[in-house]
Amino acid sequence: MKKIISLFLISLLFFSCSDNGFNNNNPYIPNYNFSVTFNLSLPQYSNLTTPVNAVYYSGPEVGPKGIYVFNTGSGYNAFDAACPNQPLSSCSTLTLDGINVVCPCDDEEYSLFTGLGKSKYPLKQYRVEKSGNILRIYN
Repeated sequence: MKKIISLFLISLLFFSCSDNGFNNNNPYIPNYNFSVTFNLSLPQYSNLTTPVNAVYYSGPEVGPKGIYVFNTGSGYNAFDAACPNQPLSSCSTLTLDGINVVCPCDDEEYSLFTGLGKSKYPLKQYRVEKSGNILRIYN
């Protein structure tokens, strides 16, 4: 009987594990491994302390076009700043428009709350961890 209970508990643990449905595969945007931190106490990131605000960050250590970090009010989202339905080009950097980002190549609009637009691929999302006043965004 103890073996059956043990087997049941182990199988329950095995099946309860998940990756939270996290999928950031996109044929137009290469996968870059990176980790970047934001200190929310610094003035350049102060917008992120208020809900429904976004910050654009570009640097050599993050994706081909940079990232957008967005305070949803209940957490943070981080998305690649490259248009998800366009090959990388001079026009494929998303621009901020309130709570959305817009691709200049095709005028497609994507929500910073969900990452969804009307085209085939959503925004490429990255993981976000918050510890005190530090945000860590990574792939």
